[in-house]
Amino acid sequence: MAGKSTALRDRLTAGTPAPPATRAGMPPLVRHLLLALAALAVIVALTFVVDPFTNVRLATVGYYLIAVAGLTLLTGFNGQVSLGHGAFMFIGAYTVALLVLHVPSLPFWADLLLAAAASGVAGTLAGAAAARLHGPYLAGATLALAVGLPAVTQRFPELLGGSNGLAFTVNSRPAALAGTIPTPQWQAWVVWTTVLLALVVLANLTRSRFGRTLRAVRDDEVSAELAGIHIGRTKILAFVLSAVCGGLAGGLQAFLLGTAAPGSFTPVLSLSLLAAMVLGGIGSMWGALWGALALVYFQAWSEDLTHALELGTDIANNLPLAVYGVVLIVVVLAFPQGIQGGVRALRTRLSRLRRTEEGHR
Repeated sequence: MAGKSTALRDRLTAGTPAPPATRAGMPPLVRHLLLALAALAVIVALTFVVDPFTNVRLATVGYYLIAVAGLTLLTGFNGQVSLGHGAFMFIGAYTVALLVLHVPSLPFWADLLLAAAASGVAGTLAGAAAARLHGPYLAGATLALAVGLPAVTQRFPELLGGSNGLAFTVNSRPAALAGTIPTPQWQAWVVWTTVLLALVVLANLTRSRFGRTLRAVRDDEVSAELAGIHIGRTKILAFVLSAVCGGLAGGLQAFLLGTAAPGSFTPVLSLSLLAAMVLGGIGSMWGALWGALALVYFQAWSEDLTHALELGTDIANNLPLAVYGVVLIVVVLAFPQGIQGGVRALRTRLSRLRRTEEGHR
């Protein structure tokens, strides 16, 4: 055990291999910023050639992406299973709604930051409790959060709008763009700019010493503690970062939909986010993108199918979840490490074939 902890300590400090971006001669932060700018340019170009409804779907993929990425940090990198991630989206959405309705003078970016901060505070409290729990006890505690928090709207209907929630409008579009850029297109820009900035932060954190600390705690808590890692503090930090991502996602959802209602944050949302993370690939930020795409487009395609086949209302309401579940089972059976694991395996196989062909020449 002593040898294992010494090796772990070496990996966390001087003996840690340089990340790929550093080997390529470019600092990871610069590389991630350039990738984010390229991705934003593609998204902006795409918004000009698709219809307004598709722009809303693009923005929906964006806020689901940051929610799944936060869950990936918590579960994939740190090993804490959360069934209540939707609760932090609830906090973010209602924080934005309350600020827009009661403090309209604040700019929208300040609303988003405060939504992230409110979710971070909630994540600190939940993380402090979760740090003492493991396995099914942790899953049960976080699920209780997802079940119980939306019910708060019934307790304070005057403030939170009860079952109907809060409806509002965010006028964040600059006056110079009014009449030239449609609202859904502007919303997609705002959502993706925020999401890509957050992803740059997450990508750098997961490649830093902190990211290695998260993985060390996930892999072996005893060895990590012997190597000098504070287990409880690391778990709480992971929970806080994950909650901040959830709060940002909820705030962006409220901005896009113009409403915050408890029906949007049921336990089904938390379970869907967890399933999206598994589908995309646990422990990979690229996997979060696959999961977000699946979450939006599997449901959209299922709805299109039900309309085309003129199925009954009951079937139409449940078919998206059924299709999503079947796809999840098939993908996990075919690629145990999710879609990103399948992409990685395909890339490895193609690389080997290319080297074999070069060897025969």
